[in-house]
Amino acid sequence: MRSIHALGVVIGLAIAAGTAVAAQDWPAHPILVVSPFGPGTTYDLVARTVLNPAGHQIGQPFTLENRPGGAGTLGVASVAKAAPDGYTLLLSSSAMSTALILHRSLPYDALRDLEPVAMFGGEPSMLMAAPGKGINSVADLVKAAKTNPGQLKFASVGIGSASHIAGERFRVAAGLNVQHVAFPGPAEALADLAAGRVDFYFVPVTPALPVMLEGKGVPLAVSTAHRLQSLPGLQTLAEAGYPIAGDLTWVGLSAPAHTPRDIVDKLNAAIGKALDSPAVKVNLLRTGFEPSPMSPEQYGKFLADDAAAMIKLGKDAHIEPLD
Repeated sequence: MRSIHALGVVIGLAIAAGTAVAAQDWPAHPILVVSPFGPGTTYDLVARTVLNPAGHQIGQPFTLENRPGGAGTLGVASVAKAAPDGYTLLLSSSAMSTALILHRSLPYDALRDLEPVAMFGGEPSMLMAAPGKGINSVADLVKAAKTNPGQLKFASVGIGSASHIAGERFRVAAGLNVQHVAFPGPAEALADLAAGRVDFYFVPVTPALPVMLEGKGVPLAVSTAHRLQSLPGLQTLAEAGYPIAGDLTWVGLSAPAHTPRDIVDKLNAAIGKALDSPAVKVNLLRTGFEPSPMSPEQYGKFLADDAAAMIKLGKDAHIEPLD
């Protein structure tokens, strides 16, 4: 028995030593980053903006590979099952939290099967009202909705989209009885907002700006916890009395669980330096994203809090799973 125990100790030490050596030599070749969505999305643009300079920091390039399917769950599952050697990573996003309420079961546990590495940033949204309806503030919108229960409509680009989740969070927080109208895309939703066929819509800030300037939508508030530098005169929802910041479309990086800590730290440091670059900041802000660097621990807490908030919203808003 002692010899068997000793053998087990030796094997365990050998595995630990092998992992340490592998981590010390990492990275020896390019690193695969799986995007669980199709090509050409904002997620891809943000990823390349951050990962290209981060690759220069660690001495190996990041290769972005799109693995769409299952509303993003197939790509996540493939990374959750990958070897924890730092060579297969996940472009994690807010869709991971949304998946918790849109699917009855998932082929992975995001908080257990994945290691938080770094946060890239988030895309704030603007609460806009239809023009010509006398709704010029959040208070006006809430009053109109409560005066006409069940009559007002809010737009989204589909069940589970950021605009849908933001609308549901606001509806629950304000205690409103309003109707949800899903559109095929933002162009259709904005057209109906401008025409007054829907009453409000949470729009990503970048596409919201021209709509606001053309008078086709009335800006009421931003979803962030703080006012945006680009729109200092526009209040936050928290300032309007609804502290529900968190409906950002966020993007980050995760690794398979048990990835060596020094690899995680190297990745986090490289991404932090990339996000601190003035060029990267400018490029992210152009796409509507605000850089938000975090330590692995901070990102892990963010993921857990976001997942818990999403599960609670699913119950409070009675959002039924799609499958």
